[in-house]
Amino acid sequence: MQQVTAFLFAGLLSLGCHRSVQTAPPVAEQTTSTATMSFHELTAQDINGQPVSMSSFKGKKVIVVNTASECGYTPQYKQLQELYTTYKDKGLVIIGFPCNDFGGQEPGTEAEIAQFCEKNYGVTFPMMSKVHVKGAEQHPVYQWLTSKARNGAMDSEVKWNFHKYLIDEQGRLVKSLGSGVGPLDEEVTSWLN
Repeated sequence: MQQVTAFLFAGLLSLGCHRSVQTAPPVAEQTTSTATMSFHELTAQDINGQPVSMSSFKGKKVIVVNTASECGYTPQYKQLQELYTTYKDKGLVIIGFPCNDFGGQEPGTEAEIAQFCEKNYGVTFPMMSKVHVKGAEQHPVYQWLTSKARNGAMDSEVKWNFHKYLIDEQGRLVKSLGSGVGPLDEEVTSWLN
């Protein structure tokens, strides 16, 4: 019985971690050292291997999310697409970064991932090439997202698939949302409205 109780408690704790929300301090309180940079100074490769400059998203609100095709949170693709369809004409961009860092839940190639997203969820928002969001091979976009020394706003950690980062029109990090915070949750929609 003790083992079951401990297991359930650990499960509840992990769910709490997945619903975590971090909000950046007001702009006036953010670090203004020369080491920090704007999100718009970063680049990545899209799912077809083409370079994408984040500067192309200046003046838009951006949600960056690490995705996986075989995760319990994978159905969030549907909500992400719904959010994108609703707000893209109002200046929202969602950028998906496939990632195999958590439980090997994104084993496919870029072509397989693109086909999966289109076939199962009708994804039309930009998808990037598969990256690492943690560890020694962490992609520069995620180095920026998780390091206050780089983003000037906050340190954070990607703990699982479908972790969301909210970036404002000026390329400043605004919020870090754990996987359990859905794309249509109040934390996201209030920021967009």
